[in-house]
Amino acid sequence: MTSLAQSYAKALQIVAGAEGSYDKTKEEMLAISELLRTNTELRSAVTDRLVPSASRFQLISDALGGKVSDLTNTLVAMIAGAGRGGNFEDIVAAFVSGQVGGTQIATVRSAVALSEDQKARLAQQLKSSIGSEVQIQNIVDPDVVGGLVTTIGDRVIDGTVRTRLERMKSSI
Repeated sequence: MTSLAQSYAKALQIVAGAEGSYDKTKEEMLAISELLRTNTELRSAVTDRLVPSASRFQLISDALGGKVSDLTNTLVAMIAGAGRGGNFEDIVAAFVSGQVGGTQIATVRSAVALSEDQKARLAQQLKSSIGSEVQIQNIVDPDVVGGLVTTIGDRVIDGTVRTRLERMKSSI
């Protein structure tokens, strides 16, 4: 796996994770990779750097024809537009295999200690959302009244009862 493919795959992982659609994006990218593998005419047009990037973008959009999410369409167009269509299969392979990042630490504050089963289920849910392995570090915080506050890097997911009530209050 080339460092170029890993760099693009990492970008895909970050964007798909931020949008909370890692699993869907992964499925769609695999389908597009298969399409490019089997459709030699499309693959030739997308990988030819002499074809203007706007044309490559249009070719991809036309071929996908609304069959994938806007996010996936944009990501594929970005790769093709940057002249990296020839690396598409390697990029998707790195993205799908998860060989682009290490395990991330998720700090989870809760009123009571989480069981190993709860940690495993939470780690699985976070993995499908952000696209990389997650290790749960549980901190018991008596100030948390129901729910969890999860921090992964600079991202905070506040699912506490207090926050939910504040959101309902502000929407009224």
